[in-house]
Amino acid sequence: MEQKSKVYLYQTAVKWREQRKGVISCAGKPEVQVATPPEFKGHEGIWSPEDLFVASANVCLMTTFLAVAERAGLAFSAYESRAEGRLELVEGKFQFTAITIRPTITLKSGDDAGKAKELIEKAEANCLISNSMKAKVTLEPVIR
Repeated sequence: MEQKSKVYLYQTAVKWREQRKGVISCAGKPEVQVATPPEFKGHEGIWSPEDLFVASANVCLMTTFLAVAERAGLAFSAYESRAEGRLELVEGKFQFTAITIRPTITLKSGDDAGKAKELIEKAEANCLISNSMKAKVTLEPVIR
């Protein structure tokens, strides 16, 4: 039996447009305007690398939870989450030192609260993005 490779490649492109603005693109997907954030002499209202870094952890937790919950048969009616990344100057360099993700999972029946908590924690432990980050990722779930 032939074993499949466990290596995947993801390719993106960045193109500078003007000032401190550009676009990111990926084959078959819409372009996203990006810029330096306002606190670093950038632009309001445009996604920054800092926004995207925090969003990556937040989205990965959601998609991993959806897969884990589906396999476990968890009955839930809603999932939403907010994430906050802490960017600090450490030894003369800026780095994210922590990301806190606050998911809210609304269950169809109250009986599964323990199972939902177990599954969101399993999702966080298996989230490939947070596992790839140097910053500590903290989970603060709310189960309804």
